[in-house]
Amino acid sequence: MRITFKTLLAAWILTLIVSGVHGQRTTQLTGTILETGGQPVIGANVYFQGTTIGTVSDLSGNFTINTRLEGEQTLVISSVGFLTIERNLELTGAEVELGTFEMESDAVGLEEVVVFASVAIDRKTPVAVSNIKPEVIETQLGMQEYPEILKSTPGIYATKQGGAFGDSRINIRGFNSRYSAVMINGVPVNDMENRWVYWSNWAGLSDVTRTMQVQRGLGAARIAIPSVGGTINILTKTTDAERGGNVYYGVGNDGYNKLGFTLSSGLTDNNWATTISLSKSHGDGYVDGTQFESWSYYLNISKMVNDNHRLALSLFGAPQWHGQRYDKLPIDRYKSPTINSIRYNADWGYKNGQVFYIRRNYYHKPMGILNHFWDVNSQLNVSTAAYLSIGTGGGSGPLGVSKFYEPEYLRENQPDIDRIVDENMAAGANGSETILRNSVNNHFWTGLLSHARWTRDWLVISGGIDLRYYVGEHYREVADLLGGDYYLEEDVNVNNPVNVAYKGDKIDYYDDGIVGWYGIFAQGEATFGLLDAFVSTSLSNKSYKRKDYFIYLDSDPAQISRWYNFIGFSAKGGANYNLTDYHNVFLNLGYFGNQPDFRTLFYNYTNDANADAPNEKVSSFELGYGYRSSYISANVNAYITTWSDKSRVISYRDATGQDRFANMTGINARHLGVELDFVASPVSKLSINGMLSVGDWRWRKDLLDVQFFDDNQNLIATESVYIKGVHVGDAAQTTAALGLNYELLAGLRLGANYNYYDKLFSFFDPESRTTEPEGGKNQDAWKVPDYHLMDLWLSYRFNLGPFRSTLVGNINNLFDTEYISDAEDGATHDWQSAQVFYGWGRSWIISLRIHF
Repeated sequence: MRITFKTLLAAWILTLIVSGVHGQRTTQLTGTILETGGQPVIGANVYFQGTTIGTVSDLSGNFTINTRLEGEQTLVISSVGFLTIERNLELTGAEVELGTFEMESDAVGLEEVVVFASVAIDRKTPVAVSNIKPEVIETQLGMQEYPEILKSTPGIYATKQGGAFGDSRINIRGFNSRYSAVMINGVPVNDMENRWVYWSNWAGLSDVTRTMQVQRGLGAARIAIPSVGGTINILTKTTDAERGGNVYYGVGNDGYNKLGFTLSSGLTDNNWATTISLSKSHGDGYVDGTQFESWSYYLNISKMVNDNHRLALSLFGAPQWHGQRYDKLPIDRYKSPTINSIRYNADWGYKNGQVFYIRRNYYHKPMGILNHFWDVNSQLNVSTAAYLSIGTGGGSGPLGVSKFYEPEYLRENQPDIDRIVDENMAAGANGSETILRNSVNNHFWTGLLSHARWTRDWLVISGGIDLRYYVGEHYREVADLLGGDYYLEEDVNVNNPVNVAYKGDKIDYYDDGIVGWYGIFAQGEATFGLLDAFVSTSLSNKSYKRKDYFIYLDSDPAQISRWYNFIGFSAKGGANYNLTDYHNVFLNLGYFGNQPDFRTLFYNYTNDANADAPNEKVSSFELGYGYRSSYISANVNAYITTWSDKSRVISYRDATGQDRFANMTGINARHLGVELDFVASPVSKLSINGMLSVGDWRWRKDLLDVQFFDDNQNLIATESVYIKGVHVGDAAQTTAALGLNYELLAGLRLGANYNYYDKLFSFFDPESRTTEPEGGKNQDAWKVPDYHLMDLWLSYRFNLGPFRSTLVGNINNLFDTEYISDAEDGATHDWQSAQVFYGWGRSWIISLRIHF
């Protein structure tokens, strides 16, 4: 065979290629990343320092990384909420099993708070649960309202309502905030009088939230709370374990700006630790006339007294004010030729050339919690929280002769404030006939929550006390006389029948609501091999007293009512059985006897009381299945909840445009549904999550003797309301979501979230259902058109010199979809008579966080 030059050259090149390949040997590293408690850390970043070579941990915390790097290299493992791990390795081209990496929390005392707050544990606690991790809050919240971070959770419907800052709401399985408990570090924050949660009070809480857990249905909380729909458990930051901090700046659409910082001392040599956070946000708002300004602060001071005792003091709050879009409007109004905007808001105008808010909310609700964690011995620990909240604030609105929304008082579709001022000034000595008032709701709230937990082998027994005391102060005051000298009010306050009121003077009503709560609770948990079970019970006495300063003379003993006591009771239990390492099943059931709320007892805004008001009775049953592997985690569950003797106060606007209230009692409802959720990691660096929730929620009977009141708390009518068979409104009964999260490069992630909503029925208007229907079948409420939303986000973690930094961009409602998020049914139960709020169109924000 003849060997040519070309043949020799080709052989030489091939030899070089082969030797080069053999010279670049591949090292394969595998390992597992777990939390201190043994749970896998999902999505942790694993990479070589100073390179773009990396991967992420899968659903079991496992990772595999291949590299042709040689010699000594530093492997870095990082995840939001944990201390970063660095390990020096000598890469030799071999396959190496690195074993288990245990990531410690970057917060001091978090484990104790988790136990105190009754956080559910996967494949152990038999409830349907979803967790929102710190990195999700950091990368996906964007400009959304705080509850909206939960919108891809089964059974959840969250909206911005009128679209102003802090005005969001959330429903779980069709139950609003009155029947869905909210806890911050294990402390209940539902209002003591009406069980409502006003999210504007916590608008800045997202800045200091470490994690959120939604327990749908009965939940795992030991104490007596109104967790009919579910429980939202919010864990704030405790104290950072390492010294340092971060600064944050975000800018978004419609003038949105946010600036904040966090400083932490870390755990000092004498076992003290302090963390402080402060932020300010402001903007013009997406909806017209909803400018806002908000501050947020957080302080935590912790002291490790010794190995058995730890003290922690947390103080947080979010003083804010914002213009509101208070009233829903007909669709035709938004679409009229002179408006034609979903941003339209009728609740503002101009006064002397300056923006003037007819509806303006302002509030500050600071909260302080002092925790004591005591490890008595290896088997017994006692956790105690003493808390105090003193809230001040309210909201403005019109009072007197109705002018603000009358057609003749509109100028370019907004109320002509200057005309009202001119008319009040012209009245001279007769005073103002139309003014702006504030409805003030101040409160003093304190409580003590303590429980002991005894653990031995397979058994855990816990129990404790729950004490609360609350005083709510309610009155109206003159906010703006609108050009007049005074406001004359007659025969409203018996102690001052002719009230010549000036700015700041109390008018219209003035009363205190006083609530006491005394509760005990106990729970037993047992583990029998693969079976975990629990049984829990609570007993509470809720006491009410009312004092009225206007209706009764100061000398009249009837000015303050006697105490009225109502006993509440709950019992629940459940079990989880781990069939294999992959499969588990669970069930839970329970019964609640919730006490009537304040306005059900004092039903007509006087000290007259319905002392025989029945407890609301709730029973629930749930069955679920779970699957876990390294590639997919999935859950499916079915539930049924029946509800009787429910009470509710509904506010609405009648045909003449006047604010009205209906006090309804004896409502029955049935909620049933099926929920599915999953997280999948089919390939390295890609995570897919999704959910589907299908419900059927209906009212079960008509109501008799419903009382209707005007805006001044005067009884105007008593009627029957026909709602049997009508779908429960105010929340989409069918929801679905799909999310993608892909690491494009080391530290660079791109994500998209799709949400779908259907069977959103408008909330019924009581006044439109006072006539018995022909044929005996009630017409259903108007069903809002279904809608789809797409969000997009991008995050990049990088080093800015010596500082770890994160750049995040968010676009919500990417395709600028026009949709109705909230609706109130009308007289003809169709879109022509409905009153609605449109949701936000496209919004965006870009933010940068620098750690030091």
